[in-house]
Amino acid sequence: MTSTPFTPGTVLPGTRGRTGVIHTAHGDIRTPAFVPVGTKATVKTVLPESVADLGAQAVLANAYHLYLQPGPDIVDAAGGLGAFMNWPGPTFTDSGGFQVMSLGAGFKKVISMDVSGQQDDDVIAPGKERLARVDDDGVTFKSHLDGTTHRFTPEVSMQIQHQLGADIIFAFDELTTLMNTRGYQETSVERTRLWAERCLAEHNRQSQLRAHRPPQALWGVVQGAQYEDLRRLATRGLVALHDRDIADGGRGFGGYGIGGALEKANLGTIVGWVVDELPDESPRHLLGISEPDDVFTAIENGADTFDCVSPSRVARNGAVYTFDGRVNITNSRFKRDFAPIEPELENYTSSYSRAYIHHLFRAKEGLASTLCTIHNEHFVVTLVDRARAAIEDGTYADFRDAFLARYYAGRPA
Repeated sequence: MTSTPFTPGTVLPGTRGRTGVIHTAHGDIRTPAFVPVGTKATVKTVLPESVADLGAQAVLANAYHLYLQPGPDIVDAAGGLGAFMNWPGPTFTDSGGFQVMSLGAGFKKVISMDVSGQQDDDVIAPGKERLARVDDDGVTFKSHLDGTTHRFTPEVSMQIQHQLGADIIFAFDELTTLMNTRGYQETSVERTRLWAERCLAEHNRQSQLRAHRPPQALWGVVQGAQYEDLRRLATRGLVALHDRDIADGGRGFGGYGIGGALEKANLGTIVGWVVDELPDESPRHLLGISEPDDVFTAIENGADTFDCVSPSRVARNGAVYTFDGRVNITNSRFKRDFAPIEPELENYTSSYSRAYIHHLFRAKEGLASTLCTIHNEHFVVTLVDRARAAIEDGTYADFRDAFLARYYAGRPA
């Protein structure tokens, strides 16, 4: 039997977009849906109850960070990720592959969405020490916390994620950058396929060993950078593994993630290549997307769910979303502005004025980050919720065009 049953809903005419419902042991996720990121089992500065109140259906945490601190055994002893962080709804964990690569190559949190850099097989950020080494069996890396050495293999990633207990977990993959050469991308796609095969085997083993815990779904991750043939090859390879695993009595992949650094201009095209190779009954998750234009592009090309840390990260620096574009609340023009951040969007933060939040940032008060994070997460969750409703009632194109025209009105042509 496959895990993570998915019920397709309304199809968006002329596109690959659709609505649907992902079913998990901790509740349903109506799609398309934006999933806030709680990297270390918390959406930074915000109570889990507040995340629920703003309408989020699920949260995503990071296996790499939780492995290092507090340790998966502690999360397991607490009853799993949801119980540990007092979140009653569905949860995701990513495999840790992104952090191992990005931190290991010195990129910290951001992988560029352009190909302006020189291509290289051994990408490393300028002036940084390599903290991770990839081989065909796995990755050896140094902790960014204390410099200790650790080893992730597909089996280790599965064991960690089963202990963390999220409803949806991801296969361990090698994340490449757009600066890696074509030859390296080819090698990496095959390495990720072989790792996915090992992940399936260990996932099935752990599911039997841990039958006392709620069932978890393993999703394969498609890599292949900006190359159509590699993206399609990678997708077909994962689907073949799924079919073989099911035929052998396993659980197969419950869905598929679309990973890797992507050129922003080619985002929809790349997602479309992958989706065209996937079965309709499988949900698809796009990793790391939250900008409004990217959200619409992702939806129209078939992404069912997506996550990004950006709404909370930029909020901590005073950047907030409004229907008239993104603004920085620390700017002096807000010093005497007593309106809420976005008068047309009601959430907990609406009770506080722009002037007050401006003051909090100037005074370096932590409440500033809390209020802006609540607002930003609610803004993106609401945007996707409204897009889903527009698909269902047949008004999607009008909704998208009106939103984007207003949001980007001040952007240079």
